[in-house]
Amino acid sequence: MSLSRRGLLAAGGAVGALAATSAAPAAAHTGRGRARTGFERLAADGYALLAGERVGVVTNPTGITRDVRHIVDVMHADDQVNLVAVFGPEHGFRGTAQAGGSEGRYDDPATGLPVYDTYLKSGRPLADIFSASGVDTIVFDIQDAGARFYTYIWTLFDCMQAAELAGKRFVVLDRPNPVTGRAALGPVLDKAFATFVGREPISQAHGMTVAELALLFNGEFLARPVELTTVTMTGWRRSDFYDATGLPWVPPSPNMPTPDTALVYSGTCLFEGTNLSEGRGTTRPFELLGAEGIDRRWAEAANELRLPGVHFREAYFAPTFSKFQGKTVGGVQLHVHDRESYDPVRTGIALLVTAKRSWSGFAWRADNWIDKLTGSTKVRTLIDAGADTDEVVGAWRDELAAFRAVRRRYLRY
Repeated sequence: MSLSRRGLLAAGGAVGALAATSAAPAAAHTGRGRARTGFERLAADGYALLAGERVGVVTNPTGITRDVRHIVDVMHADDQVNLVAVFGPEHGFRGTAQAGGSEGRYDDPATGLPVYDTYLKSGRPLADIFSASGVDTIVFDIQDAGARFYTYIWTLFDCMQAAELAGKRFVVLDRPNPVTGRAALGPVLDKAFATFVGREPISQAHGMTVAELALLFNGEFLARPVELTTVTMTGWRRSDFYDATGLPWVPPSPNMPTPDTALVYSGTCLFEGTNLSEGRGTTRPFELLGAEGIDRRWAEAANELRLPGVHFREAYFAPTFSKFQGKTVGGVQLHVHDRESYDPVRTGIALLVTAKRSWSGFAWRADNWIDKLTGSTKVRTLIDAGADTDEVVGAWRDELAAFRAVRRRYLRY
């Protein structure tokens, strides 16, 4: 199928009063704090897009209104929409589970609605769940963090694929990319390394919103496009960081407590693929990195690179869970002082290079998880061969340029 035909199919489901606007740029930014989410626009239109439909919602604690009510509670109480089911991703609908966990199947105490577990389900098994729920239309509303390995975007992909198999319509309610939508950064996934932290060849920091990703998935990667409707935001610009939106922040997962975490995450999450702590079990996950035996030399080596927008502080911390639980470790804390010039992926690579050079105990995880996170063996093998930061970053230049060209077709702001 050609890109142009797939692109037409991807956008073809955008019909109706609200969704018709999803093929055009959002309204001009009207001042700080004026972003309106897809859900706000859907509700303001009296849920016209969902009229006469039995609706199910894929969401988590981030699916909130501006006054921090959950959209499921709001929709359940409104006679204009027939909400009959909820679908929970990793961490669960109400967010009670840690990384790698979910809440299972239960009835929500607040609404009485059946909650189905989507975590680690895809294809026909997930399609069967959608069919058994009795819904006609599936609505997706989850806040993303902007990184390829943040699993909610692959929940989106899996649900779109399963909805097509089940013959269901799919609606995506857009929310901001918290770290802006200015650029795609980092290596592009090699399909040979596809997992739940990367199903398809997109860049490590994708620079897209969830609605834009849905259009991309539908146009480029799904064997059979789903009937897709996207409800875009208004008042959001690609250059906006999350604090410019005026929207409340709810942690999308337990270790994504603030927008500052999201700012560094697409680079420092790479430390999940090493024997160093990525800061889980601290109040600054992904901003604190370290291990037993590391001292000031790592921070000194990182600062000598004079990376744009960031300083590194020698730091010591004792994680309360995960790696080095209850032990005091040494390492660095990232302090981003100019987020406009900060490059999270280059910074993550620089920290891997300097950690390996300054600490003799450095090791990759035995399962080579780093290859799943980066999308190929390139980063690991280049660093092992002694490559510097520029050499590693240069290795993905061509693949990133190709992805950026495809990505551009699906941008809506």
